[in-house]
Amino acid sequence: MKTVAKLLGAGVFAVLGTLPLKAQQLVVWHDLGDNGVKWFEAMSAEFAKTKPGVTVRSLSFPTDQWFGRVISALNTDTAPDLIYNNYERVIRIETQTGKVMDLKSAFAGVADKSFLGEDDLRVATFKGKQIIIPIQRVQMAFGVRKSWLDKNGGKFPDTWDEVKVLAAAFRDKDPDGNGRADTFGMALQAAKPRDLIHMLDLFTFGSGLRHTLIDPEGKITIDRPEHAQVLEEFLKTYSTYKFVSPDTVNHSFGEMYQIIEGGRGGMFRVGDWNVRKWDGANVLDGDFVSGPWPKFAANRPNSVVIGGMRGIAVPENSPNKALAVEFAQFMLTKAAQQASLENVGAAVRKDLDVSKLSPRSQYFAKAEHRLVAYDFPESIHSFYPELEAAFHRKLLSGIANPPADWKPFIAETAKEMRDLAAKLKN
Repeated sequence: MKTVAKLLGAGVFAVLGTLPLKAQQLVVWHDLGDNGVKWFEAMSAEFAKTKPGVTVRSLSFPTDQWFGRVISALNTDTAPDLIYNNYERVIRIETQTGKVMDLKSAFAGVADKSFLGEDDLRVATFKGKQIIIPIQRVQMAFGVRKSWLDKNGGKFPDTWDEVKVLAAAFRDKDPDGNGRADTFGMALQAAKPRDLIHMLDLFTFGSGLRHTLIDPEGKITIDRPEHAQVLEEFLKTYSTYKFVSPDTVNHSFGEMYQIIEGGRGGMFRVGDWNVRKWDGANVLDGDFVSGPWPKFAANRPNSVVIGGMRGIAVPENSPNKALAVEFAQFMLTKAAQQASLENVGAAVRKDLDVSKLSPRSQYFAKAEHRLVAYDFPESIHSFYPELEAAFHRKLLSGIANPPADWKPFIAETAKEMRDLAAKLKN
């Protein structure tokens, strides 16, 4: 009987040795839409070459839904294997759950990572924890409809004064030729704190200044002369100048994109992730050109803004944690990064092939323009979101009832922000 059992056992092991490995599926949640889904599909195919039987399934949600679903899932032990988003959004997840894994050891195990610099790693860390592995730098440029620009001199605007001239023309001169007064100089957003202040961040950092509202030492910056100039002109864009849709105070990302993609906005933010879709024949058909944000002073160089770092995070209660960490490390390989560039338009490696990209995508991929990084005050001041929310309310009140003179308004706002910051620190 023992001999028979041994023979049967040997036979079973021989059969098992010929069977494929047990299929495993990793699930990742993100907010990158269809392009993001295609990217994860491409990475899944590459990952399976070294991990046969393993697939990666991604689910994309609108950003607000992504927040709610991730926070709920991590707090109820129903987490996906991985989550992917901008650094500051993962901070919010960590702040509200405390269940984002520290990836320091995992990152240390990545052999090829020399292309990541100190700033990249700084924004990947929150309260001593490396909460993401950096995967995509988020570049944000100033965009102009090319056909509209060609009708109005053809010169990409370098200064704020040039932007104002174009914005008025795009609003008043029927740039799309449809015979209706239905176009706007700019497409912006304002409904939520990050909507409005994000736009101000881009104009501020893009014009060569730092620290939109508060600096690392906790000092309020908005009434410094150079900052106050940008803030005043920014607020006039929504009010006095009437360069945007009157409904912009209620516009978040979705509504802003409807203005842009509907062909009604002349100038707008172009994120590197937008280009692939906006190159499409059913959207803008490539009818836009990107460049640095406008200058407000001749002695300050203007730039494209690095508005964030997208990265991969692993929940502490990830169902397949070890495998999830392996995939997170894999996302820095050349194959995964090439797929990132081709599908989403962003990456962190410098050795990728950009020849297949459109000229508009190559603008970001080659990154030959001046770049400046946003400072993420929430990583320094834990009270910043509350301060920003109060700043947003104050600015909306000014937009709704524009003062005759913005300078006293800005001075008053600065005092209110100083008083609130002092209170929140304590």
